Amino acid sequence: MYSNQTPSEDANAAYTHALQWYLTKDSRYAKKAIQIMDAWSAVITKHTGSNAPLQTGFAGANFSRAAELIKHTYTGWTRAGRFAGKLRTVYLPTVIAGMPNNQGNWELIMTDAAIGIAVHLDDRASFDRAVTTWRGRLPAYIYLKTDGSLPKAPPNSKHDTKAEIIEYWHGQTKFVNGLTQETCRDFGHTGWGLAAISHVAETARHQGVDLYATAKHRLRFAMEFHARLQLGATVPSWLCGGKVTPGLGPNLEVGYNALHQRFGYDMPHAEKWVKQKRPVGASRFLAWETLTHAKNPR
Repeated sequence: MYSNQTPSEDANAAYTHALQWYLTKDSRYAKKAIQIMDAWSAVITKHTGSNAPLQTGFAGANFSRAAELIKHTYTGWTRAGRFAGKLRTVYLPTVIAGMPNNQGNWELIMTDAAIGIAVHLDDRASFDRAVTTWRGRLPAYIYLKTDGSLPKAPPNSKHDTKAEIIEYWHGQTKFVNGLTQETCRDFGHTGWGLAAISHVAETARHQGVDLYATAKHRLRFAMEFHARLQLGATVPSWLCGGKVTPGLGPNLEVGYNALHQRFGYDMPHAEKWVKQKRPVGASRFLAWETLTHAKNPR
């Protein structure tokens, strides 16, 4: 092991140093990012435990961002091939497989890692597979009334009857625009799901694939729906038995920038919440998104 930190904490550290290198051109930061990635690539063989797929997603998302940034802006990473090999053999097989029967944030975070790793490896087949997983999970995570009386089932999921879908949506029986599969679980995990949806769309956008065209309405309704309640709006009696668990967290920055800055949607509740949570720090698969995305037209 490289340190007493978790892989996701060291992935965040590597990405942080890679960003510092990019912004300052001080090579000490690039060397530190490389040191962290080299240390992990020397020892990592797998993630273990019941949360292993999620932990692989957490770490893989920011390790791939760090590696991609260093790859294209710094020369002299002699063990880059070893790190890329571990992304291919340790991380990618787990995250690309998806988890259609788990809570939606798991598969979305894993897909965030999968698409980032695919880009770093120049692996078009894995990129396309990650996009396919995202397209299938999106309507199974965020409901729109155009879906019909019930939310969509995740592709290849065991949750495919009316009773199973209602149970999967934590007992919710009334569905409205922007409700998510985890709304009645808690807003913390819901925020992760929304962030991961946005991350995948951002990565795809830089590769010339427009996923926001597919996600924009679901995402903007979901962000406004949850931000409004997080900011203190009365919870209606039909929603989650009249009680929700707040904790939306700093998870809306990327999606808000895309939908408001680029598409021009008015999102007053999301805007208020995003501004309250700035600046976004680093945690799990999130890192410095106010720095990288706030008012970013690109």
